[in-house]
Amino acid sequence: MSEHLELQHLVDLSVGSGDESMPNLLENRRPLSKRCPYLGLMLAMLSSLFFSLCSVIVKSLVNIDPMQLAMFRFMGVLLPTVPIIIYTEQTVFPEGKRLLLLLRSIVGTVGLMLSFYAFRNMPLADASVIVFSVPVFVALFARVFLKEPCGIWNTLSIMLTLVGVILITRPPFIFGETKVENNQNYNSLRGAIAAFVSTIFGANAYVLLRVLKGLHFSVIMTNFGAIATMQTLFFSIMFGVLCMPNCGTERFLVLCLAIFSYLGQILLTMSLQMEQAGPVAIARSADIVFAFFWQVMFFNEIPSKYSICGAILVLSSVLLVGLRKWALSLPADSRLKHRLGVLAQ
Repeated sequence: MSEHLELQHLVDLSVGSGDESMPNLLENRRPLSKRCPYLGLMLAMLSSLFFSLCSVIVKSLVNIDPMQLAMFRFMGVLLPTVPIIIYTEQTVFPEGKRLLLLLRSIVGTVGLMLSFYAFRNMPLADASVIVFSVPVFVALFARVFLKEPCGIWNTLSIMLTLVGVILITRPPFIFGETKVENNQNYNSLRGAIAAFVSTIFGANAYVLLRVLKGLHFSVIMTNFGAIATMQTLFFSIMFGVLCMPNCGTERFLVLCLAIFSYLGQILLTMSLQMEQAGPVAIARSADIVFAFFWQVMFFNEIPSKYSICGAILVLSSVLLVGLRKWALSLPADSRLKHRLGVLAQ
């Protein structure tokens, strides 16, 4: 399959001749990502909404082990994708991409399971800030492996994110010993370690998705869902945590977890096929906004002043990247582009 940035069903740029209506026709047939240059970032932020709802469900289902919840989530990614890959007649395991697909699935699975353990052992918003500080590592890995640019503005956004994470985790060697204010059952050290390692695996998953950008999204998601489901099922059996959710609310929430996971994953995959790895990862930090809202709404946990300051710094990096992307997309003779000054350079 030839390499391209857009999804296959959006790529159709053949031209005709002579007809006066042709300009409008061509405009309508342009890839959607070209007509809407911010589509990749918008899809990434929308995916963060669904993923944040998944974290709420994971934190709520205290009777089910996070490893088994991860298995249900991967089943939600796999099952709806199978009809798509059959309908589009895609090659499930394309030659030349098999090792990358396998590696992406393993890395993504480990990263997700660790993030689930972080959600269980930390306040929802705090864990979300660490887990979705992936840009700190994505920009570095994308620079090394994909040769993507990492200029002064990307570096500044990385620094803002890193300082925000430090304020959230409040390392004892900087802030001294701190106590958990809302729930004495939290294991902050275990949660922070799980969240931090999760960002390492998550960053590599972003980079691998970017390398696989030429594949149809259904191929990536089918491989990810199948391999991840088998991986989590094996570990659930091995550690003796496999069980059937209770009837009623638990099963309903597990179903919602699968549905939200599918929507979030498909939107994330599409966004990474339209946009560079770094900006997408930073845009997905919008998950933090949702996490703070859900934390107060569902768990009645008021975030600390450090958590709020850290979240503001991380969100500032999102705005910085978005504003710079907008400035760069403006015409060269635009007055607004000149007013934005160094952002447009």
